[in-house]
Amino acid sequence: MVRISRRAFVAASSAFVGALAIPSFVRAQDIKESTSLQADVDSGALPPIAERLPENPLVITPTDRPGKQGGDWNHALVGGGSLSMIVRYQDYEPLIRFNPDWSGLTPNAAEKYEVNDDSTEYTFYLRKGMKWSDGEPYTTADVQFWYDAIFTDTETTQGNSDYWNVNGEPGKLTVIDDVTFKVAFSEPNGFFVQRMASEVSDPTTRVPRHYLEKFHKRYNPDADKLAQEAGLDSWVANFQRENGLNDINTFHQNSKRPTLMAWMWQSAPGENTEQAIAVRNPYYFKVDTEGTQLPYFDRIVYQMVADPEVLLLKTLQGEIDMMDQYIATPTNKPVLFDGQEAGNYGFYTLKETAANVMVFQLNLNHTDETKNALFNNREFRQAMSIAVDRQALLDAVFVGQGAPAQPSINPDDPLYNERLATQHTEFDPDAANAILDKLVPEKDSAGYRLDAEGRRLSVIFEIDQSRSTFIDMLQLAVPMFQAVGIDAQVRTMDRSLWETRVRNGREYDATCHQFGANGGIAAMLDARYFVPFNSNALYAPGWNLYYTEPDNPQAIEPPADVKAQQDLYRTLLTTGSTEKQNEIMAQILENAADQFLVFGVSLPPDGYGVVKNDMVNITRTMPNSFIWPTYAPTRPEQFFKS
Repeated sequence: MVRISRRAFVAASSAFVGALAIPSFVRAQDIKESTSLQADVDSGALPPIAERLPENPLVITPTDRPGKQGGDWNHALVGGGSLSMIVRYQDYEPLIRFNPDWSGLTPNAAEKYEVNDDSTEYTFYLRKGMKWSDGEPYTTADVQFWYDAIFTDTETTQGNSDYWNVNGEPGKLTVIDDVTFKVAFSEPNGFFVQRMASEVSDPTTRVPRHYLEKFHKRYNPDADKLAQEAGLDSWVANFQRENGLNDINTFHQNSKRPTLMAWMWQSAPGENTEQAIAVRNPYYFKVDTEGTQLPYFDRIVYQMVADPEVLLLKTLQGEIDMMDQYIATPTNKPVLFDGQEAGNYGFYTLKETAANVMVFQLNLNHTDETKNALFNNREFRQAMSIAVDRQALLDAVFVGQGAPAQPSINPDDPLYNERLATQHTEFDPDAANAILDKLVPEKDSAGYRLDAEGRRLSVIFEIDQSRSTFIDMLQLAVPMFQAVGIDAQVRTMDRSLWETRVRNGREYDATCHQFGANGGIAAMLDARYFVPFNSNALYAPGWNLYYTEPDNPQAIEPPADVKAQQDLYRTLLTTGSTEKQNEIMAQILENAADQFLVFGVSLPPDGYGVVKNDMVNITRTMPNSFIWPTYAPTRPEQFFKS
């Protein structure tokens, strides 16, 4: 199992990392002009490459060999919904990033960084002369603008970037010069750079002041007028839409905002219903060891496909260069295997790091008081869990791979908690009925149980229709719930509607999802199934909000034991000692076993992805993780076609 090395993280977080992450140096005279941009340079539309790069560009040693510029990387977006998967391809440019092998951290947009001994002060050094995609300088003024106009602005903040807080107190930003800034915390913030590297959107590299300040009233008195022209009621709404930091979909639906990414939007998702196109950023700050500016691909072309079935067909026809989400299911693998020669593709291996293949999540903050009370009863969740024949699901959907387990830690990890992993995984419908007979004894003529208001007890699982594996498992699980008198149902929907109803709603009964992490520091950073602390804990939207914004009117104060769990998690995130981190995380896992907030099916077997045979510099075995946003740390900017 591939996972973060604690030893490497400690080393990477020690006092000075400096330029060790830069594999080699390239002389300025060796840097080559991009062939596709030469005409623009000759006409004067673009400055020459020496003026577009920072003084010390980041030199990337290609995985296999130096490549050539040009061509399209053919991709797809499914269902027109969540665009978070774009992070995996073109949108991972934090100050500090994970190594390709997930052994530690390496500078990225920052040239180097320093951490003091007790993890209370971090100093970052940006690359002198680095520029946004429109040629404007990227400096500490952009970081300061984010800090002032978004992070600490009570009118515009939306509760993001909580890792910049310690016990509710924001880190203090001090700008030293154009390329140097410090962040100081009142207490240790031991995971600060790790969380910066794991975030899908490091705000310090995503907020171009020169573009955004006109939408903020503090910087432009006419900001309300711009909002009205955009059809919005206030400058705040317009500014939040323009910066897009609260919603990955909104962020990627704006081709006007300058970027530091390798590719910039020419036609953003939503601006065209058939495809989205990202083109090379002429000011991108990385070169290869031969002085060729990255990225190698001129464009990424995303086809908009309706559903996974259409994506599967396009993959079989050789129209997709690299893909795993939505199509790389156990049931699709035989079809994809048989189609390799015709589609001119092969496979890569994903070492699974998720906490479970599928997690059943009842809405513990339901707006229906009767359902809310029942769902919050631990015995009810236990009854639903033992009503599921997990082995039957594994045999049918995963070809027998895996073993029954709750969302938990991998058995070979030092943090493994056997009770958390194995409790209530036995298939025992008689015991489930006995529990339910005590909690909801009344039944209607069809044998379904009646709740306290005399209504048929229904539990509707709302699912993103693109998650075909979940749907396959639910088709088997629903009759199991019905067999113990629960009127379980499945409601599928477009991803965008699912995001609205489930991730951002309160009226749904239940959903299913996966991810999280099953070991090491990854589990500490993504403890979604062990403690509700962000919107990925889909079972408790109100409790999540209480963790990040306790004074928000929409926040719900959790029960005392869950609240204590949140406090313990805050303590974990402020701890710099590895030994203490492990001790606290072990207690969090023990508490999670007591609370039993969600239930699952199995720890995941390794997965796979499909890649065209002419794609070069691809990592053939890699982790599959939300924390290490697969496969972004393998540096897609150095992918090319032979």
